[in-house]
Amino acid sequence: MVADNTKILTAEQEAKLLQPIDEYVGAIQAKINALRMDGTDKVIEIQSAIDGLKRDRIYTQQEKEARIVELRKELEKAKAVESKNKDEVAKLISDAESYLKAHYDTDYYQAVAASCREEKVLAEQNYRASVEQLTKEHQETVSKLSDQHEIKDEKYVHKNRLFDAKMKRAKDLQDVKDRRHAAFDHKYHLIDLLRMSKFTFGESMAQKWENYKYTFNRRDFLLKNGLYIAIIIIFIALCIITPVVKGMPLLTVNNVLNILQQASPRMFLALGVAGLILLAGTDLSIGRMVGMGMTAATIIMHQGINTGSVFGHVFDFTGVPVIGRVFLALVVCIVLCTIFTTIAGFFTAKFKMHPFISTMANMLVIFGLVTYSTKGVSFGAIDSTIPNMIIPRINNFPTIILWAVAAVVVVWFIWNKTTFGKNLYAVGGNPEAASVSGISVFWVTVGAFVMAGVLYGFGSWLECLRMFGSGSAAYGQGWEMDAIAACVVGGISFTGGIGKISGVVVGVFIFTALTYSLTTLGIDTNLQFVFSGIIILVAVMLDCLKYVQKK
Repeated sequence: MVADNTKILTAEQEAKLLQPIDEYVGAIQAKINALRMDGTDKVIEIQSAIDGLKRDRIYTQQEKEARIVELRKELEKAKAVESKNKDEVAKLISDAESYLKAHYDTDYYQAVAASCREEKVLAEQNYRASVEQLTKEHQETVSKLSDQHEIKDEKYVHKNRLFDAKMKRAKDLQDVKDRRHAAFDHKYHLIDLLRMSKFTFGESMAQKWENYKYTFNRRDFLLKNGLYIAIIIIFIALCIITPVVKGMPLLTVNNVLNILQQASPRMFLALGVAGLILLAGTDLSIGRMVGMGMTAATIIMHQGINTGSVFGHVFDFTGVPVIGRVFLALVVCIVLCTIFTTIAGFFTAKFKMHPFISTMANMLVIFGLVTYSTKGVSFGAIDSTIPNMIIPRINNFPTIILWAVAAVVVVWFIWNKTTFGKNLYAVGGNPEAASVSGISVFWVTVGAFVMAGVLYGFGSWLECLRMFGSGSAAYGQGWEMDAIAACVVGGISFTGGIGKISGVVVGVFIFTALTYSLTTLGIDTNLQFVFSGIIILVAVMLDCLKYVQKK
């Protein structure tokens, strides 16, 4: 031990403290290695050879089988040696661990940690002294100058010197941080060798926590999570205010289920546009897609003759079985939405048109066609038996949530486990590099738009079931902003190639919960748009800051 705990250790002193620990544990490790040489090490080596031989295509099947038989005989001998030495190895490991537990922290790590704390204080003192000295020299130099250009040059030099002093302070503090981390990590390095990388749960958690503290950066943390923290604080405030103002609690099981129910159809829309944002694009036609899908689904699933007409023709699907009408409505929704998204995707991929333009054109065309063909009327309610058949409430649990969960799982699989998903990230990150590496940027872009269309169709169909119809051209207005905002808040970057499905899910829940809370509190709908706009602005600002910092 160091006599004075506040003393700053030199590298030699630190090495001297560590030496007896390394020597003691090292001697035990040498004995363990000798015992493992013809046992455990041989078992691992032979198993690796057998696995490699099975994958080898040079030898014939007969040669492989003959060689594997020989290796397995050697493996049995090695396992016998391993079993024979097992108790002795365990005893040696226990001895080394007991020694580490008794001596590592008290004889070495605590002294290094205390030294690091003193070094950190010294680094701050040196920085302040350096700044004071530089400021004093600067003031003396400026007092002797009269020419404005010379004064300006001196201020520039002084600013650079202050920056250098700040960088030196940052380097000194990082060196202290590295030294303490290395001292902490060395203990687990010794345990790693003793146990062959087998750690207890507590040891694994201790290492993860230490690594998190070591790599933690306040600026990066706030850039990644600042918006979430602010929204959580707002939501907590709403949970406190609502019972006071409205006399009813906000955070109840029923309210949470209502939020999840409302979020379910929107989840499909957000998952669809997330793929386009991943390609550094967007989609302004989502709301109109929902209106078109809702209208089509309501017409097909309506009970009896429709109250409105399409291009003057009144439809009546009551002759079709109920289950047939349900699936026909789903197919029509998917086909209609996919046709329009494919058109937008083709123009985007073929003519390098920005998705903002191609989807805006889609938005206008869809709204114009649906409004003109239906005269803008609402088509009333659908057959009341259908929602209870497709999305029933079981013990007050809305099963529409399960549809959203299924969509999340499928899209997660596509993004993370398929070639198309990997290509999606590649094209979004750098389309030129992706093209050079053999990826078809055209088909990946069109594919993303087709997938979005399928998801929009599902989303509009589910929304029709949730709302018992009421489809009209105006339905879904502004939903594209909610879907895009949910993706941005969830971390899908507009710069392309960055984002996770989990972020989309979180974003959808955040926006739906916020809207539901504000509505419960009685906040005007128009003011809710203000809140949404501010959140979008802050989210994109943080995304841009992260991109600039990365560059």
